[in-house]
Amino acid sequence: MRKWWPLVAVCAGTFMLLIDVTIVNVALPDIATSLGTSFDQLQWVVDVYALGLAALVLGAGSLADLYGRRRLYLGGLTLFALSSLACGLAPNAELLIVARAVQGIGAAAMFSTTIALLNAIYQGRDRGTAFGIWGAVVGAAAAAGPILGGLLTELSWRWIFLVNLPVSLFAVLLTLKVVEESKQSGAPHPDVSGIAAFTLGAGAVVYGLVEAAANGWAPVGSWGPIVAGLVVLVGWVLLELRREAPMLDLRLFRTSRFTGIMLGSLLLNLAAFANSLYISLWLQSILGLSPLQAGLVFIPLSAVSFVTAAIAGRRFTDRSPRVVLAVGLALVGAGVLLMARVDAGTSWGVLVPGLAVLGLGVGICNPVVTSAALASVPRERSGMASGAVNTARQLGFAVGVAVLGSVFAAGASRVLTDGGAPDPAGTASALSGGQAQQIVGSAPEEARAGLTELLGAAYADGLRDVLLVAGAAGLVGALLVALLVRGPVPQHDEKGEQPADGGDAHGRHEAPHTPAHESDSEPVR
Repeated sequence: MRKWWPLVAVCAGTFMLLIDVTIVNVALPDIATSLGTSFDQLQWVVDVYALGLAALVLGAGSLADLYGRRRLYLGGLTLFALSSLACGLAPNAELLIVARAVQGIGAAAMFSTTIALLNAIYQGRDRGTAFGIWGAVVGAAAAAGPILGGLLTELSWRWIFLVNLPVSLFAVLLTLKVVEESKQSGAPHPDVSGIAAFTLGAGAVVYGLVEAAANGWAPVGSWGPIVAGLVVLVGWVLLELRREAPMLDLRLFRTSRFTGIMLGSLLLNLAAFANSLYISLWLQSILGLSPLQAGLVFIPLSAVSFVTAAIAGRRFTDRSPRVVLAVGLALVGAGVLLMARVDAGTSWGVLVPGLAVLGLGVGICNPVVTSAALASVPRERSGMASGAVNTARQLGFAVGVAVLGSVFAAGASRVLTDGGAPDPAGTASALSGGQAQQIVGSAPEEARAGLTELLGAAYADGLRDVLLVAGAAGLVGALLVALLVRGPVPQHDEKGEQPADGGDAHGRHEAPHTPAHESDSEPVR
C-alpha cells in the first residue's frame, strides 16, 4: 500500500482543482443574493477560474520541468488553499472574482505537474494502474461538482471554497512525506512572453464576450476587447512561430489529426458543461429548488459518465480515436438537444433523459481525448500535447459560458419585449443573474402572478436557446473529429523509439500509455 501514497497525494489535488470548475454553479443563486452580484459578475466568478487554468497550464509545465515538479505542485497547493480561503471570506463580488483568478493560477501550477509526477514515480504495470486511477479521479471530479456543490451550499455557499482547506493541508503534508522531487534535464526556460500574450489575448476575448452578454453588442466595451484580444492572439501566433522553445509548438497543428482533437476538446467542454450555469439558475430561481435538490438533478450525468468512463477506459483506448471521439461528441450533442425541450410549463424531470445521454457521451470522451492527443504527436511533444488538451478544454468552458450568456440574454429579452416588460434587456440581465424572486418581490402585489409567469417563460426560452446552441456545438465537434482525425498514428517500440514504418512489429497502431517526459525525467533525491 505504501507505494500508492504518492498517487493519493497527486489525486487529492487533481480532484480538488477540477471539482472547483463546476462546484460553484449550483451556488450561484445564493452568491447573487448574498453579494448582490450582476449577471456579468456571476459569469466572471465561473469564467475567471477556468480562464486562468487554461491560459497558464502550459507555461506552468515548463516551470515544473525546470525547477522541480514537486516544488511547483506544493506551491500550487499552497496558493490554491490561500485563495480558497479568500473566496470563502470574500465580502463582495469584486474580491471574490480576484480570489477566483488567483485560485486558477494555483490550479494551473498543480494540474501541469500531475501527469509528469506520476510518470516519474511509477514504472511498468504500476504506471498504467496509476494513470487509470488518475483518469477515474478526473472523471469523478467533473461528475461530482454539482452534487457536492449543492450539498455544501445548504450550509453556506462559502463552504464550497472553505472545504478546500483541509483537503489542501492533507495533500501538502502527504506530498512532503511521500513524493520525491523530479526535474527534466536540460529543460528550456519558460516562454514568458508567449504566456503573457496568450493570457492577455484570451482574457480580452472572454471579457468582451461577457460584456456583450450583459450590455449587448453595440457598446465599444463589448466588441472592442474582442478585436483587441484577437489582434494580440495573432501576435502570439507569430511570436510562437519564431521561438526555439515555445509554450506551444504551433507546427503540431500542421497535422489535421492534432487540429481535430484540439477542436473536439474545446467543443466538448463548451457543449457539455458551459450550459450547466444556466440550468442551475433555472432550477433554483425559477423552479424554486434548493441548492441540494438542484445538485441532485445532475445525478444522471454524474452516475452515467462515471460508469461509462470506467468501461471506456478499458475497452476503447486501443480503438480509433476518430470513431470513439466522434461518437462521444455526437452523444454529447444529442443529450444537450434532448434537454432543449424545456418551456414555461415543464419541471426538472424534462432534463433527466438528456442528462443521461450527455453523461454517456462525456464518459466515452473523457478517457480517450488525452491519449488521442498524445498519440498524434512525436514522443518528445507528449507533455506539450497533454497541456494543450487541458488548455483547449478549459478555454472551451470559459468561452462557452460567455458566448451562451449572449444567447440567453437575446432569447429572454425577446420574450420580455413581447410581454411588455418596461426594461427587457435589464430584466433579462437580472433574470440571468438569478434574481427572479427579487424582481417579483419588488413588483406591486397584484402584478406578481403575471410577472412570475412572464419571467418563467422568458427564462425557459433563453435556456432553450442556450441548449440548442450547445447541442449544435457538440454535433459540430463530432463532425470535425470525423473529418480531421485521419492519417497514421506516431508509434513507439518498447524502448520508446518510433519505428520507421509508423507501427510496431506487427503493424498495429496503439496510443502511447506513458505521457510526459519519461526519457528525460530524473528523480532528484
